[in-house]
Amino acid sequence: MNYEQLKESARELPKLPGIYLFKNEQGDIIYVGKAKILQKRVLSYFAKHKTDWKVQGLIDDSTSIDHILTKTEHDALLLEAELVQRYQPKYNVLLKSGQPFIFLIVGSQDDLPILELVRAKPKMGTYFGPFIHKQQARAAYDYLLSTFKLYLCNKKIENGCLDYHLGKCAGICKNDFDKEGYLFRLQLAVDALEDNHGAFIKKISTKIKEYSQKLEFEKAKNLRDYQQNIDGIFKIIKTKFDFSKYQEKVVSVTASETVTLAKDYEKTALEIKKMLKLSSIPLTIDCFDISHFQSNSIVGSCVRFTSGRPDKKAFRRFKIKTLVEQNDYAALHEIVGRRYKDSKNLPDLILIDGGKGQRNAVLSLVPHTPCVSLAKKEELLFADAYPEGIHLDLKLESGKLLIALRDYAHHFAITYHRVLRSKKFTR
Repeated sequence: MNYEQLKESARELPKLPGIYLFKNEQGDIIYVGKAKILQKRVLSYFAKHKTDWKVQGLIDDSTSIDHILTKTEHDALLLEAELVQRYQPKYNVLLKSGQPFIFLIVGSQDDLPILELVRAKPKMGTYFGPFIHKQQARAAYDYLLSTFKLYLCNKKIENGCLDYHLGKCAGICKNDFDKEGYLFRLQLAVDALEDNHGAFIKKISTKIKEYSQKLEFEKAKNLRDYQQNIDGIFKIIKTKFDFSKYQEKVVSVTASETVTLAKDYEKTALEIKKMLKLSSIPLTIDCFDISHFQSNSIVGSCVRFTSGRPDKKAFRRFKIKTLVEQNDYAALHEIVGRRYKDSKNLPDLILIDGGKGQRNAVLSLVPHTPCVSLAKKEELLFADAYPEGIHLDLKLESGKLLIALRDYAHHFAITYHRVLRSKKFTR
């Protein structure tokens, strides 16, 4: 894909939060980024194309731009970190190595619960996070230790250590350590993290006002810094990032050989068997899709999944030979016929990206193989058992799986189409 085509792809991105992925001709991810407004952020790369050699290299190496929408900007931040860790893109540097996530945890040490700041999840406990910005998480952590007097020293002094007398240490250094009081304060900190965030922030705001009225501006400033950081922590905790929410979309844009599309494929396949009223569990599923640009350069794709995993040796790409203008029905009829000219290649189930008409266009070619179609937006499924279509239940693993397969095939077709357009343009 040339510069102008790639820029046009950027203009087509939505003005919503999410992550964007630059990919090369082989479909490999070479850069992952996050954005509050996808279109604006990605278009900024083209403004820097002539002045930044790294951006120029990225644009020159790219043939497509994919994206995944997220519910929040924070979700985009964490999803970006997850994908950079997984795929190690060529042009990403910041998050490539190490563990980018930071957590607050209430765990146990010597049978005493403690509040800690950790990377990854090394032990049992109640976790809050994940967080990306260490400075922000550290400030919130320090504030909680200070506010609730939760710091535990490693000394043993009869009258308490210096930090105890300064109001920092919980007093574990003393012979008469008030364990009950410490546990009560720790629970207050947990309550602050789990529940009444609004009241907690309001209490800090009141204290800031009190300090300001007393002209204790340094204390007010420090507390204001804490407020900003703890407020950010609360927002992150409230978001409760869950990577699985984006699993299907990740599968459709990354085409990873290592991703399984269902946690328990046999259970999900049995669910599909019952839903479609099939005679056996579908271990192999072929998915077909058609792609074109302004009704021209029509191409098709067929991707095969075996036990929920991409079987790339059985993937096929098709240039439509019998058409010069768009006709999805005829195009599907052509590629399904070409794919199964050898009847030994038939799968257990065929999935068509489209509606009732697309499915009807190919039924005569595969009379002995179950064939269904799945229409976008409304997610209507057409099958022998549902000739007029039914809405997929998106809460079921079977519904999630079929959508993921359909989206995967769509992505595979679009990628091939972009490569052909790029070659055609540069001849």
